[in-house]
Amino acid sequence: MTIQINSNYLEKYGKEYASIVCEGFFASKKYMTGQDIIQLTSSTQVNFFIIKRLFELWQDELAKLKSNPYFDYRDIAVHEALTQFMNVLSRRIKVERAHIEPLIETAVIQSIQLATDPVWYYQSEIEGAPEGKINEYLKENKKYYKWHDRVITFLIDKAGFGHDKSEYLRAISANYQVVKDSLESENLLLATFGDIKAFNLDAYRESVATEEPRKSTASHENDSSTSFFDQMDAAEDTPSKNEGKEEIKEETPKLEKEEPVFSTPKTNDRGNGASLNIAALKSRFASESYNGMKGVIGDLSESLAINQRFMFTKELFDGNSDLLTHALKSIDECRNFNDAIDLVNSRYVNELNWETESEPVQEFLLLIYRKFDDV
Repeated sequence: MTIQINSNYLEKYGKEYASIVCEGFFASKKYMTGQDIIQLTSSTQVNFFIIKRLFELWQDELAKLKSNPYFDYRDIAVHEALTQFMNVLSRRIKVERAHIEPLIETAVIQSIQLATDPVWYYQSEIEGAPEGKINEYLKENKKYYKWHDRVITFLIDKAGFGHDKSEYLRAISANYQVVKDSLESENLLLATFGDIKAFNLDAYRESVATEEPRKSTASHENDSSTSFFDQMDAAEDTPSKNEGKEEIKEETPKLEKEEPVFSTPKTNDRGNGASLNIAALKSRFASESYNGMKGVIGDLSESLAINQRFMFTKELFDGNSDLLTHALKSIDECRNFNDAIDLVNSRYVNELNWETESEPVQEFLLLIYRKFDDV
């Protein structure tokens, strides 16, 4: 038996997901702006793939203007004026539902493909890059790659201009073998879709008797010197819509990038069998005089201080703010402390290789303890 990708399920899921997002957003608004898109869903990769497509459309518009044979676009004054105009235009993103919904659908499909098969996705990106300008293409688009980016970012400025596409494709495949054990779990990445609509990985991957080829599926308001897309480098770590409003400007720590092709991968030892003891945790926190602090915290997703969010993202969630956001929201939905710790045990302790006695883990657990008043 082999595994075949169910493209029909993927396309149907992407369409339904985009419809649900739009139903919620456009119930109270007529247009979607660039800043709305950045915080549109809990899956940062989806948000940035939408922005990536808008950037491509923006470039297409610029190319159309320059193709006009009646004006000299090489003239310095024309060039400066055109640059200012395009930058202002980029900061006035204003999209109605009929035009943004298909972009969301495509972004969801691409994000799932990236989460489940990063080699195939990034090789497809190389295949679509302009001939002879692969390095420039990767440098321009690296800010839009949020998941499994270590598979590809090491190539930038390191492969040399003489390398053809086939060499890039081989390098991606080789580097994936080096770094794959330190990449985020596909299950954790896909779990970020659950806030809108749960994704069924088993339905996506079907067992079949014969293997078939995979099918592709297709603010500086007054500063005209920069575009909205240039600002993505600064905005790429903006928290998603589920994070506290007071923390919108927080920067999320990043994983180390530019891993060499043949470097020794970092070990992660996931699934080491560790488990949190609920009774022991209750006893410990009770003995430390935290009983009077039970039930004083509302939603964890809204209560973390900036330094706590920074620490938990870096130390407990592999530098991925999406995973922290989803974990907090899932814990908030638990009925009691026991259920919350069961959730942490089943989803995060082993999957993310937590050192259960470490200070970040204990501080995280203390917040959970303080949230519930039935301990």
